Amino acid sequence: MAPAVPRICCLDLDTFFVSVERLLDPSLEGKAVVVGASKGQRGVVTAASYEVRRFGVRSGMPMADAVRRAPDAIFLPTRHNTYSPYAKRVREVLERFCPEVRTASIDEFFLDFRGCERLYRRFGDADGDATIERVVHEMRRAIKRETGLPASAGIGASRPVAKIASGLAKPAGVVLVPVGREREVLGPLPVRKYPGIGPVMEERLLRAGLETLSQLVELPAGELRARFGGVAQRVRAGLEPNARVQLGRDRPAFLEHDQPQGGAVGSISNERTFHADVGDIQRVLDQLRTLTERVCWRARQRGVRARTVTLKLRFSNFHTVTRSMTDRPSHVEAQVLRRVRELFQRAQVLALPVRLVGVQLSNLVPDAPQLELPLGPDQPAPVGDALDAVRDRFGYDAIRLGVAGSKTRWLATPSEAVVAAG
Repeated sequence: MAPAVPRICCLDLDTFFVSVERLLDPSLEGKAVVVGASKGQRGVVTAASYEVRRFGVRSGMPMADAVRRAPDAIFLPTRHNTYSPYAKRVREVLERFCPEVRTASIDEFFLDFRGCERLYRRFGDADGDATIERVVHEMRRAIKRETGLPASAGIGASRPVAKIASGLAKPAGVVLVPVGREREVLGPLPVRKYPGIGPVMEERLLRAGLETLSQLVELPAGELRARFGGVAQRVRAGLEPNARVQLGRDRPAFLEHDQPQGGAVGSISNERTFHADVGDIQRVLDQLRTLTERVCWRARQRGVRARTVTLKLRFSNFHTVTRSMTDRPSHVEAQVLRRVRELFQRAQVLALPVRLVGVQLSNLVPDAPQLELPLGPDQPAPVGDALDAVRDRFGYDAIRLGVAGSKTRWLATPSEAVVAAG
C-alpha cells in the first residue's frame, strides 16, 4: 500500500486577543482595537484588529508608536488568565476532527490529517485534497459556532508550507497547497513569508537582490550561494513534501543557538517559549536552571568558558528585557546560575507572566589548560567532568543536576549537587 500523503494543517486564531475581547464586549465589533495596554501606559501591542492595521499598527510594536499611528483606536490592557480557556475550547473542537493535534502557541495549532481522507471521503469529493479541505472548512465553522472565534487554516505537506498557507488564508479562510505544487504556489511570495526569516535576514536578502522564495531556493552557484546557501537549503527542504513529517510534542518551543565555527567564536545560548504564559516565579527559575545546565555543558563540549552571562525574558505582553553580567570566565553550572538568578532579580521590571526565557554565554575564552591560581571555592569541582562522561556514553538526558519533581531546587555548589538519573 502506498504511504499516506502528508497533510499538515496549521490553524491560526485570527487576532485572537482582540477576538476574545469582542466576545466579552460586542460593542468592539468592527472598531479599531489594540490589546496590550491602556492608552498612556507602557507596553507593546499584543494584538491589533484588522481595522487598526491599515494605520500600520502591528503586534510587537511599542504602545507609544501604536498610539501615534492610531490615536482614535480603542486601547485595552491584556487580561491575563482570561484567554487560555478559549484556546482550550478550540483545542477540544480540533480533537473531534483530527486524531493528532499539537499546540504551538495559545492561538496556533498544528494538525496531522495524514490518512484521514479515507475516513472523511464523501461522494462528490474530487480527490483526497478536496476531502481534507472540506473537513477543515467544517472544522473552522465549528470553532466559530461553538466558541465565537474566527480562525484561518493552511494545509500543506510540511509545517512551513502549512504555516505560510494559513497566513495566505487570513482572515477566516482556508488555503490548501497541493503536494508537488509548493514552489509553483509559494515561490512568488516575498522571502519574509517563510517562517524563521526575520527582518534582519530579510534586509540582507533584499540587498542581495533576492526578493522571492523562488529566487532564494534557485540560487545558482557563485557568491550568493556561498553567502546564503544555508538559508536557501533550509527553505528548499521546507517546501518539499516530507512523508516523515512530525508535528512534535505539546511542549514549550526550545531554541538552541551556536556558532558554526565552534571554539571561542561567537556565543552559546538556549531559549524556551512556554506553552502558556507563566506567572509562577519558581517555575521560571526552574526553567532557567535547566537552560543554564545546558549552555554550561555545551561550553565544556567546545572547550570554552564565558566571561559574560546574559538573561533574556519576554513577558506576556511581548515586552522583552535582557540583562548581562561580566565576571571571571566560567562554565560551571552553580557559578553561572548564581549570575542568572541575580540578573533575574534585576530584570523583573514588569509584574507580568513570562512568555520566554533564555540564557546566553558570550565573551568566550579558551578553557584553561591547567588550574588557575589561587585555588578557591569558585574552582570547578570534578562533578562536571563526571556528568559529561555519563552523557558522552548515554546521551545528554541520561543524567541531570538538581532534584527532580515539584520541589525542584538548585544546590549552591557542584559538590553539593544531587545527581538524578532519568
